[in-house]
Amino acid sequence: MSETIVQQLDHIFKPKSVAIIGASSQIEKWGGRLLYRALHSNYRGNIYPVNPKAKEIFGAKAYADVRDIPGDVEMAVFTVMAAQMPAVMKACVEKGVRGGVIISADFAETGETGRKLEEETVRIARAGNLRFVGPNCNGIWCSASNLNMTPSEDRTAGPVGFISQSGSFGGIAVRLTTAREYGLSKFIAIGNQGDLTAADYLEYLGEDDDTKVITMYMEGFKDGKRFFETARRVAARKPILMMKGGRSSAGSRATMSHTASIAGSDRVLDAICNQAGIIRVQQMEHLFFMAEPLFKQPLPKGKRVGILANGGQGVVASDNLTDLGMDVPEFTEDDSRKLKAMLPPHAPTPRNPVDFAAGNFDSEEEVRVFDTLASLDSVDAVLTLVPRDRSYKESYSEQRKHVIDAAEAFGRIPEKYGKPMIGLFWQRLEIIDGILREYKIPQFDNVEHAALAMSALVKYGEIKRRLSK
Repeated sequence: MSETIVQQLDHIFKPKSVAIIGASSQIEKWGGRLLYRALHSNYRGNIYPVNPKAKEIFGAKAYADVRDIPGDVEMAVFTVMAAQMPAVMKACVEKGVRGGVIISADFAETGETGRKLEEETVRIARAGNLRFVGPNCNGIWCSASNLNMTPSEDRTAGPVGFISQSGSFGGIAVRLTTAREYGLSKFIAIGNQGDLTAADYLEYLGEDDDTKVITMYMEGFKDGKRFFETARRVAARKPILMMKGGRSSAGSRATMSHTASIAGSDRVLDAICNQAGIIRVQQMEHLFFMAEPLFKQPLPKGKRVGILANGGQGVVASDNLTDLGMDVPEFTEDDSRKLKAMLPPHAPTPRNPVDFAAGNFDSEEEVRVFDTLASLDSVDAVLTLVPRDRSYKESYSEQRKHVIDAAEAFGRIPEKYGKPMIGLFWQRLEIIDGILREYKIPQFDNVEHAALAMSALVKYGEIKRRLSK
């Protein structure tokens, strides 16, 4: 094709018009659910229901055949039976449709008959210069066009793209990113990768200005060599986080019936990911804990982390950071004395971690300790408690200003020293929470999650330095 992959996929993600083939008035059916969702979204393009048995669906004029639609149709969504796909794909090619999303299942994932249907559908589409997502998927979402072709409600726009070989993980991604108060730029349920493959989507998101971090759930690769070559190019510019399904023998068996994927050796995959600059994660929620600091915080110049936490928090943070490949260096005697002078008398001499020892001093004093820790030459990044409201003797208005000033001073530390900071909190306070969101300080109440977030920054810093040489 003469078009670049970005131009080809723009027909799918940013179309001026969409036909829903197999549209239905029954909301419980895919054709009804997707049409209803599209009509009640912020998408501003033309929407055409296609159903030979209907004149109108949900108030929109319906057409018996895509070729009967008077205007241009840039993209089609297919919800018809698999056996009908070759014929309706041929009609779309004749109409001049340029992109598609095949929701329908019963293709290669079910056996030889389905495999032949999938191959024939791909042959017709490619002959007509029509690229498609799927089959056997649950749709796409694009923040730039407000196009929601998934069964879920409209999603929050944000800087993270999600490529998933499981449609159900799309809904989980929405819940996890919403809980972390950011959103998605694109969601792509890739299904069987009959036509477009993970490498195509990766290349597309690598060029997408709305996507700052790429996250993936994969079960198998249809063009592994191209995928990892593409990943290496993209990872030099943008972080790629990937969870791989099918690591166990039981999981590997399940991937074949789920998306017709052969999982392959996990050990080999791990080595290839390291070479390509892909950061692997083990759990779905980790994708989104680890993605957040990558679009909010500066990258560290090394892997030395300074810790400020109370008691056991510091111990567990040290263990987790070390297990994840980071260093928790002991402070020099001079740096230790400098920090000790700022702590309560009963606090232990700081060696890294720094321990407040539950000292009851105000937020401004806390921030001076945070600032000093971040300033140390022996520290590349800081994992720390966030300021707390300890000022009980002031009037409400004085106390509020006091807390705001401290939170803002804390929020400026990463930019001041060019070092990332991950926050830990015991109790979220709205006044502090809002300020730290404004300053893009990720916060966690769980030491393990905070350590994972820091590991993403350290790992991607190393990847970018290596791939940029």
